[in-house]
Amino acid sequence: MIIGVPKEIKDHETRVALVPSSVTALREHGHEVLVQTGAGLGSTIPDSDYVAAGAMMIDRAADVWSKSDLVVKVKEPQSAETPFFRPGLTLFTYLHLAPLPALTSELVNSKVNAVAYETIREEDGSLPLLTPMSEVAGRMSVQVGAQYLEAPNGGRGILLGGIPGVAPANVVIIGGGVVGHNAAKIATGLGADVTLIDKNLNRLREIDDIFNGHVMTLASNSWTIGEAVRNADLVVGAVLVPGAAAPRLVKHEMIKRMKKGAVIVDVAIDQGGCFETAKPTTHSHPTYVVDDVVHYCVSNMPAAVPHTSTYGLTNATFPYLLEIANKGLERASMESNAIREGINTYRGEIVYPAVAESQGRKWKDLAAVL
Repeated sequence: MIIGVPKEIKDHETRVALVPSSVTALREHGHEVLVQTGAGLGSTIPDSDYVAAGAMMIDRAADVWSKSDLVVKVKEPQSAETPFFRPGLTLFTYLHLAPLPALTSELVNSKVNAVAYETIREEDGSLPLLTPMSEVAGRMSVQVGAQYLEAPNGGRGILLGGIPGVAPANVVIIGGGVVGHNAAKIATGLGADVTLIDKNLNRLREIDDIFNGHVMTLASNSWTIGEAVRNADLVVGAVLVPGAAAPRLVKHEMIKRMKKGAVIVDVAIDQGGCFETAKPTTHSHPTYVVDDVVHYCVSNMPAAVPHTSTYGLTNATFPYLLEIANKGLERASMESNAIREGINTYRGEIVYPAVAESQGRKWKDLAAVL
């Protein structure tokens, strides 16, 4: 199989979908790898490393797309990339299609077989390709929040951990999954007063045990969320419904009651965001202000630390990529429930129910289209 790696073009997206060791492994299995010139530079990987690993370097993105059977990326295709779509092409990347009906239509109309990192699910319910970037984003959310709490950045002028005699910041984390857990880890490590909200009581028990009672846990409901947000200095949105749009748990009325200069970091923005006032931002223009509350809603947060993120991501994605390359998507999906769960569009049909339901569209069971 010919596997193509185009350079990412989303704003400040400096991750890359394959590292040289992955190229070598694919070559050992008889596959050809095309890498666009400069694709790895943002992750501190020079072209010469790819050449040494056996990749063929290609100058133009259009040629990478047109010559490849399988294109592997990091982020969802941008508008400049959709003209490269064609029937039968397999695309393997983060897609987050629920809030992106236009991209969904392009994939369907072009009959691209699109496999989303974020919906590959193992039998234990884990999301192995979302986990490493959720770890990065969760840890970053508190670092970023601390930065924007500083007065020169529009925040309240609060040091996250306080000092002796002065109270620390009040950090509220909505969602107790991988993002929320990692956010709590960093926030408590910096000395903040941390509250974590989740609807799963068993997960709250786990969090309580993990942090030995140093994180306050609250059962999720609209009143609890409203009160917690009202008293918060920093709120991290860490809600996930795999493949579907994130629920808007924090309403505009709640934002209006927040402290002036408080900060929101919406990690769920890839799936539409869990704050009613959230809209996607970029690393070039990361924040905006609503009702005196600073909103940070960058939809590719891990790209700010591309070296860590690229290696963390490819560690997770490569085994699935190799399986698809070795077997072809149809056979791989028949033999792997996880890969089957990852397929969002196939032969001109939406085959992932949560995407279709989020957009009010029809879908077909994958077995009916295979």
